[in-house]
Amino acid sequence: MSNEIIINASPEETRIALLENKVLTELYFDRKRDRGILGNVYKGVVEKVLPGMQAAFVDIKTEKAAFLYVDDIVTEKEKNATEMEEVEPVEFEEGVDEKKIVEGEGEEAEALGPSDAKLGDVSIVNPSKRGSHVGIEGLLKAGQEIVVQVSKGPIGTKGPRITGFVSLPGRFLVYMPLVNHLGISRRIGTDEERRRLKEMIVRLRKGGRGGYIVRTVSEGITEKELQNDMAFLDVVWDNILKKQSGTKAPALLHADLDLIFRTVRDLFTKEIDRLVIDSKPEYDRIKEIVGASFPEFLSRIELWESKEPIFEAYGIETEMTKARNRRVWLKSGGYLVIDRTEALTVIDVNTGRFVGKAGLEETILKTNMEAVKETARQLRLRNIGGIIVIDLIDMEREKNREKVFRALSEAVSRDKAKTRLTKISDLGLVEMSRERTQEALTRILSDPCPYCEGSGHTRSPTTICYEIFREIRKMTPRAKDKKIVIAAHPAVVGHLYDRERQAMEALEKVQNKKIVLQVDANFHIEQYDIYML
Repeated sequence: MSNEIIINASPEETRIALLENKVLTELYFDRKRDRGILGNVYKGVVEKVLPGMQAAFVDIKTEKAAFLYVDDIVTEKEKNATEMEEVEPVEFEEGVDEKKIVEGEGEEAEALGPSDAKLGDVSIVNPSKRGSHVGIEGLLKAGQEIVVQVSKGPIGTKGPRITGFVSLPGRFLVYMPLVNHLGISRRIGTDEERRRLKEMIVRLRKGGRGGYIVRTVSEGITEKELQNDMAFLDVVWDNILKKQSGTKAPALLHADLDLIFRTVRDLFTKEIDRLVIDSKPEYDRIKEIVGASFPEFLSRIELWESKEPIFEAYGIETEMTKARNRRVWLKSGGYLVIDRTEALTVIDVNTGRFVGKAGLEETILKTNMEAVKETARQLRLRNIGGIIVIDLIDMEREKNREKVFRALSEAVSRDKAKTRLTKISDLGLVEMSRERTQEALTRILSDPCPYCEGSGHTRSPTTICYEIFREIRKMTPRAKDKKIVIAAHPAVVGHLYDRERQAMEALEKVQNKKIVLQVDANFHIEQYDIYML
């Protein structure tokens, strides 16, 4: 499989596309005026403690207060501990939630973060095993200052989610200064290599304080490279502590790196064949970063020097436009219809123009197989999260259902966001959930329609005409009034003049008034005025 990272960098915006076999699968944006806060560390002020929800709202200088759950609070005992219990290094699959591993809850997947999952996210780990449940009212009070990190940025109407357990990602490691935990990716090739990395990390760890996650890209690195990464992360944490002591809350203590740097750190792995960028200054910066940390990747970096815009040359602009459409066409002639609500996304599969050649069941099977693969791509591309229901075309044979479900499972396995699937139901439905990692693509690229306010519908001209007639019938004309004036949108006036002319003439006779139509192009299509002269 050929994998490429394409970067379009301009003064106002950076756009990054991930292509798998020339197909656009993921998009990332960094707008200078609207930079995200995911991974940032703040000194915040507790605004409100909610014992009934075991959570608190914290002011971190964002538009909406941040949400902090009780399990994400560092206790004073943990904060002031001079020694931390030594633990054995834990192996994990990339994409697995370390919190569950540390707490002994198995290996079910939740995305790990910037190291092994979502671009720019952070690994949030809370391994504390408190002997008895401590209510949030015993840990926090209004007005208290607290150091927190954004674990999930604001999405839709929700404010950011924060945690007191800070995680700082590097190239080879994720440093967790408040956690005594060592983890290593099971995707690292051999048992021997994993043992080598475990021994190195245990030997190099300062006084046994703090925890580390060893990333997959660490395979084959030298002790010096690992030590340099640890030293860099130590400096970052020391700077946060220094700034904390001299800063009045709420304040930003540490901002995560910009999108290009995070891309190099988190996505530019051995699985990427090429990284192409169209900005010479950023190209030089990337080469400097890569040359210092992993010079063997330098040959994979290319500068785009063609006059044709890079996103147009790779067909990304066209794909971005398609990604905002409700309907997605399949190569066979079938199509998907994607409808989103606040908490649910429904994907409907249709055969469309595809008629097949080998019988109805084979036509349906082929359409469903193509549909589930495209569905997995669209979920990644559009950043669709929450509950998702896929309405497949009904299949009679159980073996075909199993085949389609396996294809869907395989397709979503490449998604770094946490997903859960249920088997195909008797109604042909697949229920699944996907972790919300960032704003949906449509929210980033679009605003709600000013006409329909995001509903996707406006009242039809016929509906508005009949409403106007009802309003006129309710009015009490004065004896001297001779005209009824209707001012409306051009589409409504045209409808009254053409299709509703007879109804309007009948109303004139009943009211004994002349109806005069006035066009106002500035009116909303549902807006109208009625007055008598």
